[in-house]
Amino acid sequence: MTNNQNSSENISPLGLGNEPTKDPLKGFNGMVSATLLLEAISIFLGLLVVLKIDSGSYWTTFNWMFITILGLIHLVMLGLVRKPWAITAIMIVQFAGAIGGILVHWSITAIMILYIAVWGFGLYLRSILVERMKRGYLTTQHLEAKK
Repeated sequence: MTNNQNSSENISPLGLGNEPTKDPLKGFNGMVSATLLLEAISIFLGLLVVLKIDSGSYWTTFNWMFITILGLIHLVMLGLVRKPWAITAIMIVQFAGAIGGILVHWSITAIMILYIAVWGFGLYLRSILVERMKRGYLTTQHLEAKK
């Protein structure tokens, strides 16, 4: 097969179509916001874990401040979701939180690793959506504009 045949097979049978009538990536911003909120709640619940484990022996100033600041950073990032650099910042906070969580308690690292997997899956789905949009596979790319 030549490159021309291979590239034409990747285009929708209806052609490339127009720009989608609704921007599908706005829905991705909603997913990012919801995930950040759920993650912040999970992190704040980590305060209870640190308080109750081993009769509060992990309840130090550094530990509860680290968890509280990490949760607050997630809440602040809710307002920055629409910025072009938001996903990069979120992933940096994820990895920094996972590494710093080791200093606090393994449960905080477990929360962060779980959400790193959630973010990875979300970014994978976003890449599929962008690729389908480039090839004209979205239904809204083929709707005729009403006159």
